[in-house]
Amino acid sequence: MEAFESFVALAMEDEGLVVSEAIKFPVPRRTKKLAYEEVQVHGYEVDLVGARADRLVLATVKSFLGSRGVAVEHVTVGPESASHHRGYALLNNPELRDAVLDGACQRFGYLPEQVEFRLYAGRFAAPTTGLHEQEIRQWCGSQNVGGGPIKVFNLTEVAEVAIKVAESKTYRDNAALTAIKVLRSAGRLT
Repeated sequence: MEAFESFVALAMEDEGLVVSEAIKFPVPRRTKKLAYEEVQVHGYEVDLVGARADRLVLATVKSFLGSRGVAVEHVTVGPESASHHRGYALLNNPELRDAVLDGACQRFGYLPEQVEFRLYAGRFAAPTTGLHEQEIRQWCGSQNVGGGPIKVFNLTEVAEVAIKVAESKTYRDNAALTAIKVLRSAGRLT
């Protein structure tokens, strides 16, 4: 599990979800061959899957802490237009979204209205203005998939929950929790 995903998993677990690392869902897709029709099955990866009796969460996680960040033009534009949009295909490709939703329902026994899609972003593009985050939240809020709109969470929201979880005195062998406890013990976390 990638480092930021570990923090996201803590936040999801705090909701009472059992969280799994990346899971691939097989999705048949027609190839671009013009001479004849061909279908190939691709495994589309969901970064984190969280489950409890009443809900299944399919989460796309992007940290981008050392880069530009999650950009609105990558999330909201379909994946066929450029290769960097494919990283958000679970969000911006309705055909793929529906296929993964159907696959998740069949695989885990949930009804479509019990399934929630989420985007967790460690960094959004242009963080000082907040415009990318605002536009991404607005766009995701307009997308109806499974049980409703795609939910968006930022670094601050994830960190606040992880810090709260780290306050517990119960030992857990978890790198993210240990990092928080080390920083707190060293006086680096206020």
